[in-house]
Amino acid sequence: MDLSTSYLGLELRNPLVVSASPLSEEVSSIKRMEDAGAAAVVLYSLFEEQIRHEQRELYHHLTESTESYAEALSFFPEPSEFHLAPSEYLNHIRKAKEAVNIPIIASINGSEVGDWLHYAKLMEEAGADAIELNIYAIPTNPSATAADIENNYINILKCLKSSVTVPVAIKLSPFFTNLGNFAERLVDAGANSLVLFNRFYQPDIDLENLEVVPNVVLSTSQARRLPLRWIAILYGRIQADLAATSGIHHAQDVLKMLMAGANITMLCSALLRNGIDQIKIIEREMLEWMELHEYESVRQMLGSMSQKNIADPSAFERAQYMKALRSFRPQI
Repeated sequence: MDLSTSYLGLELRNPLVVSASPLSEEVSSIKRMEDAGAAAVVLYSLFEEQIRHEQRELYHHLTESTESYAEALSFFPEPSEFHLAPSEYLNHIRKAKEAVNIPIIASINGSEVGDWLHYAKLMEEAGADAIELNIYAIPTNPSATAADIENNYINILKCLKSSVTVPVAIKLSPFFTNLGNFAERLVDAGANSLVLFNRFYQPDIDLENLEVVPNVVLSTSQARRLPLRWIAILYGRIQADLAATSGIHHAQDVLKMLMAGANITMLCSALLRNGIDQIKIIEREMLEWMELHEYESVRQMLGSMSQKNIADPSAFERAQYMKALRSFRPQI
């Protein structure tokens, strides 16, 4: 049974890739991921703010700003424990590359064009096999148009691509006016892969202390439906790889994403909830399902249930929405 796939020009043993999370902060954990069967690891993100500000300034920014970043709010330590400095991030890449044989993908997270993007080149020099660009931006300016927002993404991507030779993936949210058109523009600007989708961790209100607080909610398998739909629509229409993230918890989630057209699936919440050995379980269940249904390889199923290849392409569009509403019968 052949589980191998390709992503960003890298040949991977299977489509199970660990996405950016605090699990990759220790090299020993990355080694455990490899031993459990992970085909590659995306390191936790290096943030634009980390590069631009000193430690005290950064801490104030992350705790007081009204435009907060999910990973920053969720996983950054207190100042006394701060160990994610840019220089140490680069050293972490080097140590990870020495410890494992699987690809290491660095992650850089920001929202505006700036000098911080030159760190992508340093990541490449440190040994990163690819770069994942995570543009996490919440538009709050009513004067900013959809074109303004898209052009900002394009400019950031072009700046990063101009400084590195390794492949670049861009991680997106689903909140664009015409995602298909924007996907084509990103590929034209140099994106080698689209990672669908970033989950915006929404803030909450502490009623006792009257404070706005971060609220991290791990995904469930239900979250895969949105990326599944768009991967199925984009497969075969853009000249870039597709990575599915959010809602990947079980072998069935992986298989469905592959059939929709994803080259790989990314694991985060499943490992935070169940531990790194969940990778072994998912891989074993994939093999069992493929044997039962007489699939010889992952490549055999890739895109088989995409919009391009199914008998009724409207299944991913408005017509199916109307059918779903008519078919539902509430209990009275």
